[in-house]
Amino acid sequence: MTYVKVNNPATKNFDGLMKDIFNEIPASLGKTFREDVLGFPPVNITESASAYHLEVAAPGIEKTDFNIKLEGALLVISAVKKDEGSHEIVKSIRKEFSNKGFKRSFTVDEKIEAANIEAKYENGILKLTLPKKEEIKASSKDITIQ
Repeated sequence: MTYVKVNNPATKNFDGLMKDIFNEIPASLGKTFREDVLGFPPVNITESASAYHLEVAAPGIEKTDFNIKLEGALLVISAVKKDEGSHEIVKSIRKEFSNKGFKRSFTVDEKIEAANIEAKYENGILKLTLPKKEEIKASSKDITIQ
């Protein structure tokens, strides 16, 4: 005999309901609010021994549409989707994503070698490499007592 479990929200126990309220719902609302309302694409930031790496998920944007600037200690990544010139009237049945532009800013500290920041765009992901400056260790000196 096969046991089939039906996911019926009306029969959820209190513990399962609390889990949904405090764990799953805020995560999905946060993503929706960030991406849909504010227009921020998701960003992953990782660190290696030699650099920090940023990955910005921005599918459907051309490489030439991006603008990346370092203004003092502020790294600004923006993109404006250019109009493709097609003025054909098309009826949308369902529209879950848009091609609007965005602007993200990140504070860069003095550990970053600003002159060597690199960026590349492949498969809808903008990848930036922010190399770290080499640490200059203070040399030690023995002082003799006279």
